[in-house]
Amino acid sequence: MDSHFWTSFIASLLAASVTTAGLIVIRQFESWARANTVYFACFAAGVLISVSFLHVIPEAFRMSATAPVFLLSGYVLMHVMNRFLTAFVCDKPEMEDYAVGLVPLLGIALHSFIDGVIYSVTFKISLFTGALSAFGMVLHEFPEGVVTYLLLLKGGFSKRVAMRLAFLAAAVTTPLGALTAFPMVSRIGPDVLGSALALSAGALVYVGATHLLPQAEKEAKRYSLVALGAGLLIAGLITASKG
Repeated sequence: MDSHFWTSFIASLLAASVTTAGLIVIRQFESWARANTVYFACFAAGVLISVSFLHVIPEAFRMSATAPVFLLSGYVLMHVMNRFLTAFVCDKPEMEDYAVGLVPLLGIALHSFIDGVIYSVTFKISLFTGALSAFGMVLHEFPEGVVTYLLLLKGGFSKRVAMRLAFLAAAVTTPLGALTAFPMVSRIGPDVLGSALALSAGALVYVGATHLLPQAEKEAKRYSLVALGAGLLIAGLITASKG
């Protein structure tokens, strides 16, 4: 294995470790977290929407001419998955809330997997490019794991199952993406990566704007708008740091 493999894989493991740290921390303050899930949902929505529109979508459009098609496809795919989960998987009264956690789980898993692919590709370009990309992406891993776990709890999953699913979706998928992409990294061109980014952005926009915000509005709290604004601001700062 060459140095490119190890640097990209170590970066993906670092991202997974930050996500895991978030899960461990939130587990220690679970009562407080449960009482403030709406704020976390609003914060997550702000992060996902802002990162998508300020960074992921422009980058995808720059890299691929077919990115708009994949952006729409990602959004529609998440909508179809949500309808499927609601109609067939969570159709029983005791299970109907499960979609609250499962839809973000799927969107974040897809995004985290593509993050791993990006590590492999950017470190192949140069150490500096990879390190710059990794810096911005690692910053958003901590709240990503926290929100995934809390939304699974809100959807009715047990603590143990929520922790395992959040760990698999938000942490394990990143090094998995890096490992999957490495054998093909020399053949992954900007067009393919741009399309994958656009697909991920469509999923994230759906999770943030169409799924999380309406759920949060059902349980509106006094400072929910502040939490949304904080998510937008922090994501904007992360995006600026990557520029």
